[in-house]
Amino acid sequence: MPDLVVFLAGVTVALGLVYAARAFLGFRAQRPAHYENTTPVFNPVEHLGQRLACDGVIYGPFGRVQSRFTAVMEGSFRGKTGRFHEMFTYADGDTQEREWAITLSDGDQLTAEADDIIGQGHGEISGSALVLHYKLRLPENVGGHVLDVSDWMYLLDNGTMINRSEMRKFGFKVAELVATLRPLPAETIAIDVKTEDAAA
Repeated sequence: MPDLVVFLAGVTVALGLVYAARAFLGFRAQRPAHYENTTPVFNPVEHLGQRLACDGVIYGPFGRVQSRFTAVMEGSFRGKTGRFHEMFTYADGDTQEREWAITLSDGDQLTAEADDIIGQGHGEISGSALVLHYKLRLPENVGGHVLDVSDWMYLLDNGTMINRSEMRKFGFKVAELVATLRPLPAETIAIDVKTEDAAA
């Protein structure tokens, strides 16, 4: 009996250490307050309200790349409400579209909705970072599972954004996404107009 008690105590301590590590170390431990004094300041109206090119990879639960993708994204805002459209093309030829409805509120908070999101996503902007937490329902052809997503975006000085998302099921990490989002150059027609003006 004493041996069983010692064993159970050891298991309890081990589980407690694992929980503490998840809560205070690594990706899940970061908080918006960690970035409140960082620059440049993330402005969703400016930085998401434009046309963006995206390149990324999705890692599986064992740390290997399971999928690669490119995407074109475009956002627009009117006041504190906006739309953000995403068009993904995966390496295997599959495509996927998503359109977010974003609502900004006072205090650097925001909510976001999309067809494959359950309820609302809740986010916060702090310094050069934006975080959004939501529940994502996967397509039926990959199981239709519901995943808990922590989605962070970090703004760089040149306007590029680094996106890192962690997806969990029952508390266990099942996938991770890393991507870059960069503003697309001005339309060619704008360059042509400037050229003609200069010539005149």
